[in-house]
Amino acid sequence: MSAPQPGDRVSNYLLEVPIGTGSFGQVWRAKHHMFDDLVAIKVPTDADYVQNLRREGVVIHGLRHPNIVRAIDLDPYGDPPYLIMELVAGDSLRAFIDAHPKGLPIQDAQAVMCGMLRALEVAHEAGVIHRDVKPANILLTRRVGDPEPLTEQCVKVADFGLGSVGGVTTHSIMQSGSMLTERGKSISGTLAYMAPEQKEGSETDARADLYSCGIVLFEMLTGQRPHGAEFPSGLRSDVPASLDEVFRKCYVRWEHRYTCASEMLHALSGSAIPFAKRVRTDDGPSCPSCRRDVQRDDQFCVHCGFQIVPSVPRCQACDAFVNAVDRFCIFCGNDLRVKVG
Repeated sequence: MSAPQPGDRVSNYLLEVPIGTGSFGQVWRAKHHMFDDLVAIKVPTDADYVQNLRREGVVIHGLRHPNIVRAIDLDPYGDPPYLIMELVAGDSLRAFIDAHPKGLPIQDAQAVMCGMLRALEVAHEAGVIHRDVKPANILLTRRVGDPEPLTEQCVKVADFGLGSVGGVTTHSIMQSGSMLTERGKSISGTLAYMAPEQKEGSETDARADLYSCGIVLFEMLTGQRPHGAEFPSGLRSDVPASLDEVFRKCYVRWEHRYTCASEMLHALSGSAIPFAKRVRTDDGPSCPSCRRDVQRDDQFCVHCGFQIVPSVPRCQACDAFVNAVDRFCIFCGNDLRVKVG
């Protein structure tokens, strides 16, 4: 099938420039034909891949979370078939790791991993296993070289199209740099980040994604992927032992890993520098990232956006960030005093 060209119209959008290319498709930046809205559109370039798309469908459309790239429109039967998504104006985690060959700042690595885990937590609760967690599929709303630190809020997990729901594999146009075997059986994912059970073609669960998260965490901290029984602190002396332990609980046999993203997120949050250790000895606390003054009850730095507490409560209705002392959500009005379940 012919490749898309600049100016081609897909749904209500005109293709502008390609921003990514995979084995079976391309990603384009596109603009609404009447308005200034910009989106990212994935279109397949392989006819056999379109058949898989039409046969199996796409499961990510129902996932809604600030840390997940939002699907806007989908038509696997269109000409060409397409998936329209929000455009993330930034670089991938792959670009950030490449720009920091000795490792990202530890606080940045923790923040990015927390954002990834919040996205996976929602996906896993919906029964969706990503199966292709890797730096290229983690988009950030920052550019390499930006002075602001990376935060949990700037993370957007993409490419859920290789995921599985209830054991059904979804080979969608969201595949990038991954591999498939003969029709009827598949190994979906990227080998360097793939859990052992995935490589064997066995059925996977959330723990396969967490294995991949461990490799990504190691790479963020050291600039390299793990080999053998080494820990991040073996390559970088300032990595705390708590992060070694988080990595160890990912990079092990299936039965010894964290059982869910929430469990790993809790362990990672507990490995953050306690707020009490960040308090200045003069007139008040300061942000550990930008070192500027913050209020003692602040949860995020008002200057750079850095999360300055180990965990931040969220509204159970709209998932917005709230203060621990709030009685009602300022965004949706939900009564925060009512506990669900």
